[in-house]
Amino acid sequence: MNDSHATMNAGTATDAASAESSATNARLVERFYTAFGRRDVDAMLGCYHPQVVFSDPVFGTLAAADAAAMWRMLNGRARDLRVEFRDVKANEHHGRAHWEAWYTFAATGRAVHNRIDAEFHFADALIVRHVDRFSLWRWAAMALGAKGALLGWVPSVRGAIRAQAAKGLAAFRAGRT
Repeated sequence: MNDSHATMNAGTATDAASAESSATNARLVERFYTAFGRRDVDAMLGCYHPQVVFSDPVFGTLAAADAAAMWRMLNGRARDLRVEFRDVKANEHHGRAHWEAWYTFAATGRAVHNRIDAEFHFADALIVRHVDRFSLWRWAAMALGAKGALLGWVPSVRGAIRAQAAKGLAAFRAGRT
């Protein structure tokens, strides 16, 4: 009877630790987006693990230093950025959220309302992987206008969008914004 009671208590302790870890990770995601809404890049990056990997349809996959530079660049360029998030869910290892951003795309002056589904992986109570998913075609239509709407699905146009984003990030990192 003592062994079964001990096993039951161990299970309860494990469940409690799992629930606390899940709640902690959900708060971490909320902290990230709350900081983003304030355009507090340092607080955003404080939610990231030193070896974080970020990816999205425009920038592709970025290691930690490039991800940090991307957030600094995007926050610095977007004069009218507004961010909202919802549906934050997390467990011990993974999380997700839906977020939306409204801003003027600096290169064209066009209004963008991007809807993004994010996925997170956690390690050491920080975000170690962040994947944003959204329609690049829809984004191109808003950001680039008719050309993006008509050709945003074409692989060469998608490649050009990604190349321009990489070029912009490299220039930002080199101090040539």
